[in-house]
Amino acid sequence: MNSPKTRNMIIIAMYASILSILAQIIIPLPLIPITGQTLAVGLIATIIGSRFSTYTIFVYLALGIIGIPVFSGFTSGLGILFGPTGGYLLGFIPAAFFTGYWLEKRGFTNTHAVIANLLGMVITLVFGVLWLKIFASISWNTAFLTGFMPFLPVGILKAAIAAYLGILIRKRLLSARLLPASSSYKLVD
Repeated sequence: MNSPKTRNMIIIAMYASILSILAQIIIPLPLIPITGQTLAVGLIATIIGSRFSTYTIFVYLALGIIGIPVFSGFTSGLGILFGPTGGYLLGFIPAAFFTGYWLEKRGFTNTHAVIANLLGMVITLVFGVLWLKIFASISWNTAFLTGFMPFLPVGILKAAIAAYLGILIRKRLLSARLLPASSSYKLVD
């Protein structure tokens, strides 16, 4: 990979693929299903930082929009993005950016990774609640009780897992010289 632009595209495509794969992990529960999407968003942002993780989310969403079944349950299309779960998908963009940015500014430590991933999880849930409120024309209370509260306990667990694994993988990639020593990848124009 002599070309930095080629390297950048490969990195983004690789992490979009990882997100697409983890999105297919679904654990059905009585009230809500648990998917690997939010875990993947936090994990990716923890490993590669704000810019690359944000571009990765854009690529992932674009793949789903054009019909490649990358969304949870091998779904795709604008109908998913503009359906009841679209707010969560769109919330991945600021969640990934914020998580990576927090770590770049405060350091890639386990403590900061947990904090960043918890805040990123809340950002995703807030976008989901806002979308539900508008999309379903329901009260704020109902949107909060159905779109935030049921996801909170599992979201906390996934944020902790993403933080721990993200820092571990990041350290290993750094030691193998597969990740630049700077706080995050630098995009090359």
